[in-house]
Amino acid sequence: AVNLRLSEEAAGALREAAQVLGRSQQQLLREAVDRFLGLNSETSRVELALGGWRRRPTTEFQDVLPSIDLPKCVSTADLLDREGQR
Repeated sequence: AVNLRLSEEAAGALREAAQVLGRSQQQLLREAVDRFLGLNSETSRVELALGGWRRRPTTEFQDVLPSIDLPKCVSTADLLDREGQR
């Protein structure tokens, strides 16, 4: 099980897509994750659960330079802190 917090925009788009397509939000999310991981719809989730995930991602990890410079008094943790508490 996974808890996933989406932005308001993404959550609204997911709700709308599920309603339009007549499918559950969970079905759409599972399909998106499978597609991202390069798993086809024929792959059994039971096989994956029992055998573990063995496929490599379709792209290699690429380290990138930061796109912005933060002020000295601001950290990335500050940016991620949604409730203003640490």
